[in-house]
Amino acid sequence: MSDPRQFEPLRIDGQLWFNRGEKGYLGGKRIELLEQIEATGSISRAAKAIKLSYKAAWDAVDAMNNLSERPLVIRSAGGTKGGGTQLTEFGREMLHIWQRMQHEYERFLAQVAQGIDGFEDFDKLLRAIAMKTSARNQFRGRITQVERGAVNGSVSLDIGDGQTMTATLTNDSIDELQLAPGKIAMALVKASFVLLSPDPDVKISARNRLSGTIGAITPGAVSCEVKLLLPGNRTLGAVITNESTEALGLAVGQPCTALIKASHVIIAVD
Repeated sequence: MSDPRQFEPLRIDGQLWFNRGEKGYLGGKRIELLEQIEATGSISRAAKAIKLSYKAAWDAVDAMNNLSERPLVIRSAGGTKGGGTQLTEFGREMLHIWQRMQHEYERFLAQVAQGIDGFEDFDKLLRAIAMKTSARNQFRGRITQVERGAVNGSVSLDIGDGQTMTATLTNDSIDELQLAPGKIAMALVKASFVLLSPDPDVKISARNRLSGTIGAITPGAVSCEVKLLLPGNRTLGAVITNESTEALGLAVGQPCTALIKASHVIIAVD
């Protein structure tokens, strides 16, 4: 099962820190520690709640007290280990100030995100980049056309720079993915499904034709990988036999066209 967190929307996030000179004063785990001390009245319980060692918690308290003009935390004399630890009035005041400023800081970051044109598309792009799939070729674009037949339909995707990808899929898949013109989607193609031809006008039943220039040929024992440089700084990979490479006379820098059947194109959405 995939981790549902990968589908959460992107947001601009951050946490406020108060510093004195070059040293961190209030923020991060220290604020969490103060909040737990206030809630539990015990530094041992507070440390356990935020997964700090007892020593690390006291080191943090000492550092805060040393950087503060007045103590933030005090420990009652005669208490048991960790018992009687509490915030001073000044400590509560500083904690309250930090919490209010952190709230305003988060509001500011939310406003920044709202003011960025295309932030939602940027979010989807990051998720698409992070998506793991065995298909070597992934092209992001916008759906321009959806056609339905009796059982199957076709979806055309504008991937930019005058290039279009068309996929054949069932009507049920179109409905399940909620595919419609204007929606952003991904076209996925395995490298082994890509045919190559130096003739851009070759007659073949493959519906998709992507023309570019050969950028690299990596030979193997039986097959080789050919990288085709497409307009818009995109790359398409194809795996063909060494014999086919020689027969077609493929070479780096040569114009070439990739031919892909519509049935070999997989459509994915965020």
